Amino acid sequence: MSRRSRRVQVPSLFGEPAKPAEPEVKTSRFLFAVPPLTGHVNPTVAVAAELTRRGHEVAWVGHPGSLEPLLPSGARVFPAEDEAFTAKLEAARRDWMELRGPAALKFLWEEFIVPLGHAMMPGVEAAIDEFEPDVVISDQQVLAAPVAARLRGLPWATSATTSAEFTRPLAGMPKVEEWVREQIADFQLDYDLEDLLDLRFSDHLVLAFSTDAMIGDTSFFPDHFAFVGPALGRPPGGDFPWEWLDGERPAVLVSLGTINGPAGERFFQVAADAVRDLDVQAVFVAPEGAVTEPLPNVLVRDHVPQLALLERLSAVVSHGGHNTVCETLASGLPLVVAPIRDDQPVIAKQVAEAGAGLTVRFTRVQAEELRKAISSVLTEGAYREAAQRVRDSFAAAGGAAQAAERLEKLA
Repeated sequence: MSRRSRRVQVPSLFGEPAKPAEPEVKTSRFLFAVPPLTGHVNPTVAVAAELTRRGHEVAWVGHPGSLEPLLPSGARVFPAEDEAFTAKLEAARRDWMELRGPAALKFLWEEFIVPLGHAMMPGVEAAIDEFEPDVVISDQQVLAAPVAARLRGLPWATSATTSAEFTRPLAGMPKVEEWVREQIADFQLDYDLEDLLDLRFSDHLVLAFSTDAMIGDTSFFPDHFAFVGPALGRPPGGDFPWEWLDGERPAVLVSLGTINGPAGERFFQVAADAVRDLDVQAVFVAPEGAVTEPLPNVLVRDHVPQLALLERLSAVVSHGGHNTVCETLASGLPLVVAPIRDDQPVIAKQVAEAGAGLTVRFTRVQAEELRKAISSVLTEGAYREAAQRVRDSFAAAGGAAQAAERLEKLA
């Protein structure tokens, strides 16, 4: 066992060990480079599971403390972290959660994405040199992996865990859009790469975990942009008292994902007031104490087995995180979206334009407005019908299996 990598023992998502590959099938090695963000890791788990099932070798490079709880048993993890950067990470995350709009974007690039790239660079290079992958798969927020792959002449793919970037969300702010490009260019120049690319979009393969049902017309994208739909397969997320769901009333999930900040406490209380007079059962994914004196029709849990729970639900109230939105729509369920920051307003707009849900203002919504929105997506069939159309688009795109097939061709 290499001293640089380690294998973690957590419940397996892979099921039974993969059967040996057929002799004529070329086996390859795939290295996934991810940031310390749960939503950016989850899609890679499903794709890696499919690659492993086909007989290939996979490994991850990133922050072990963030990766290990999310990966399957025996996953190979190469560390790529800088102690000084890691020490500042939690404080930076708290500061970032207080920002909105251009200030949040500026902070994201200057205090997270670019410093993370420099912090990960030595570990990513060491992982490539030791694991010797045939293909490097890089999250859009990991600048180090594309640079390291290019320096070594390796093919690399983009893991695009949000569909927001495909709509040019900054097109209305050309100076801001150009500033982002400059951050990416400067990072490459720091490593003597003068043939500049937008490192958010590989020139070999871009795996977009969405489809035209959400993004809109995708026909003008180059052939190496693969809109494969969601790669479902996140870890179970803990136990759940299934007997609490009576099966007689509609069940609604209220979740703000893993990053929402103090403002989340207000939203959860508003949501609790909103469902007070509705004939529903509501499951809140929230910290203990976030909902004071919940009524009998409200269950508060800090974690839930989301994919399994979605099978028992009628609608979801979400912050607009791409994973939660895609998992909800893949189940054919409508949404009420209260976007907080970053790509979430773009995702919320995509949901509304697809007809699969409604949007409300996260910081200003009142209980009556939220109650009406929840009631509408539950009772007006057009929202569910639109959600089911998106579900069918996702299913046809192929998900993790199609992503694995495209990666095999790249290798």
